Amino acid sequence: MLNFLTVFLKERPLMDKKKIEKGVRLILEGIGEDPERAGIKDTPRRIAELYEEIFSGLQTPTEEILKPIEGESHDEMVILKDIPFYSVCEHHLLPFIGKAHIAYVPSGGKIVGLSKLARAMEIFAKRPQVQERLTTQLADLIMEKLKPKGAMVIIDAEHLCLSMRGIKKPNARTMTSAVRGIFRTKESTRIEFLELINRRD
Repeated sequence: MLNFLTVFLKERPLMDKKKIEKGVRLILEGIGEDPERAGIKDTPRRIAELYEEIFSGLQTPTEEILKPIEGESHDEMVILKDIPFYSVCEHHLLPFIGKAHIAYVPSGGKIVGLSKLARAMEIFAKRPQVQERLTTQLADLIMEKLKPKGAMVIIDAEHLCLSMRGIKKPNARTMTSAVRGIFRTKESTRIEFLELINRRD
């Protein structure tokens, strides 16, 4: 099976906003609306511009993400918690919104700028997604780029496809985790991370 980075690092075509506009117009006609009605006449254009923004992660190469900081050395756990994000479920094209918590234990002192972790999260989130894959992609990227002793990612989100359609359960939360290296093999390291992200003082 191809490594996910191999897939996502391929050059992608630019977003075709004209196709998006045509598609939205067909949807409006399909639900029985008049696409020329004053209130929604510009909706196809607006949606095309919206999609260009919320799916911009498809256009962003990941080669430069998570480059180690030269000249720095740190061998203790690094945690970035409560990272707000939004993404779009690829099954119904409805948003899921929540927070991510990321930790890694450096190896050989290799660390990365904290904003780069949040940026990596944002790039993967701004693609049609499922939460399970998003969690795994981020943990695997950290392991591949930083070669740490271990990494762990937890994502907690509400899915509007669960809240506003089907069984309609608003405020239900979905939690996913990806555990790599020392976080998988050493319980105390895993517990330390969980205790720190749950601390609210």
